[in-house]
Amino acid sequence: MRRAIELAARGLGLTSPNPVVGCVVLDASGQLAGEGFHQRAGGPHAEVHALRAAGERARGGTAYVTLEPCNHTGRTGPCAQALIAAGITRVRYAVGDPNPQATGGGDALRAAGVEAREGLLAAEAEVGNAAWLTSVRRGRPHVRWKYAATLDGRIAAADSTSRWISSAESRADVHRLRAEADAVVVGSGTMRADDPHLAVRGIEGATQPLRVVVDTSATAVKPGARVLDDAAPTLIAVADDADTGHLPHADVLRLPRTATGLDIPALLAALHARGVVSVLLEGGPTLAGAFVAAGAVDTVTGYLAPVLLGAGPAALGDAGITTLTEALRLDVTETVRIGPDLRITATPKER
Repeated sequence: MRRAIELAARGLGLTSPNPVVGCVVLDASGQLAGEGFHQRAGGPHAEVHALRAAGERARGGTAYVTLEPCNHTGRTGPCAQALIAAGITRVRYAVGDPNPQATGGGDALRAAGVEAREGLLAAEAEVGNAAWLTSVRRGRPHVRWKYAATLDGRIAAADSTSRWISSAESRADVHRLRAEADAVVVGSGTMRADDPHLAVRGIEGATQPLRVVVDTSATAVKPGARVLDDAAPTLIAVADDADTGHLPHADVLRLPRTATGLDIPALLAALHARGVVSVLLEGGPTLAGAFVAAGAVDTVTGYLAPVLLGAGPAALGDAGITTLTEALRLDVTETVRIGPDLRITATPKER
């Protein structure tokens, strides 16, 4: 199953709006017969790739799958029936399918006499498929907030200079995160300060994410802004009463205005309706604070550089937290050295 989880990760950034799935097939004697992963939406599922590789050796064998085999016909056929037809006698799947249209594969396998069990390495498999699972279970995209800061938590110096706090290695790693996301989101402050491009660079074959700028009053994105080029699609989210006459050809999303900006749940709902499963939040402290205040951050990835500034803006702005008892506590899930920096990944304990 751990090998199946590794295989599933190869599909990150390529399968949306489908999940990432890996499958390993052992023959009747317990030897590796075939393996595969879901490579792209609309293409064969992981089980089909693994069964094709196994051929006749699948008969009497065991399949390990990271997600419950589907039991419906969409752009591809039901994987549960493919496993039955191949003569698989045992199936172990890590996570049950929460999609009401696709669930029931385990029951179909058992009804056909296949020994099917759920739960093997479920926690590990859920981490790899967090974006899709969040999208199905919560009806909104999974949000990863990414920031780079000094060891004392500053994202820029007192004079607003911020290039470069993190290393070239960390910046390259951020492009990997962009390539895995359906959308990259920044706010008006980042637009004014950096005129960011937000497209993926340096990753061959990457699918460019939707570039989303939260520009409440429609004053930050100017004609000629780098996000308006044709490198990737761009969506500008503005208040429903904002004047966008200076951007006649832009794709504009109008949302309700709140006391502090745009309605974040409404933004995520609109992105979800467009098929966005995962969001990489790269905005500054104000937008990050709004997302945290809305309970809309599922994963935090911080790149901490061995640098001290002592002054300058902090990574997170007002998140509606006024006392320590209201603090959003996190579980650290990974710490990795990226060049000279430390990448920390954490998830909220409270939802």
